[in-house]
Amino acid sequence: MIDSREIAKSVLKSESDAIINLINKIDDSYEKFIDLVLNRKGRLLIIGVGKSGHIGKKIAATLASTGQPSFFIHATEAVHGDLGMLVENDICLMISNSGNTKELLALIPAIKRIGLPIITMTSNLKSKLAHYSDIVLNTDVKNEACPFNLAPTTSTTVTLALGDAIAITLLKLRGFTKEQFALYHPGGSLGKRLLTKVTDLMISENIPVSNENDSFREVLNTMTKGKQGITII
Repeated sequence: MIDSREIAKSVLKSESDAIINLINKIDDSYEKFIDLVLNRKGRLLIIGVGKSGHIGKKIAATLASTGQPSFFIHATEAVHGDLGMLVENDICLMISNSGNTKELLALIPAIKRIGLPIITMTSNLKSKLAHYSDIVLNTDVKNEACPFNLAPTTSTTVTLALGDAIAITLLKLRGFTKEQFALYHPGGSLGKRLLTKVTDLMISENIPVSNENDSFREVLNTMTKGKQGITII
């Protein structure tokens, strides 16, 4: 009988080991990339397709919420006009495990003509994308957690973890504060806790007020007119 718990433990062990191995791949290229983002002052555009695209969306969302203007562009849509979103000082971060994703390769000539730097996150340092990139971030994974070594599992986990590392690195180097974080999260509990003031919630007009000597009928009339379900004595 197959033990479901052991399968889960095996997957988590495989992915956690891959993240630990990623630590040794944080090298000069990573530092060069961070410096580029900090000094260029543009937006960081994440480009991907398939599972890498899904991971790219999350990375872009995390970056945007922690002080780095960023958004995701689907590679297929980029070929059909979305490259028009690119402006001067932007940076293109492409995500491809194989490094040979044809949809991404098709974008390189246009991005080069626009004059934007290309950074690639890939497991294949000898790939075409790596060759044409200005900076390559190594996300090398030997095997997926998938028993057939096919479904993107460990590779997407590693890529997502590296995206988190980038976001937090930029956050700390910029001195990004929790007040700034709350500004970008006005609907969240942190935003409400830090940004909401008493004046934002209090009733300031048509306040129902009664005197301690008012009759019960008078108090009921005041509550009814005030439409707050209360009266202040």
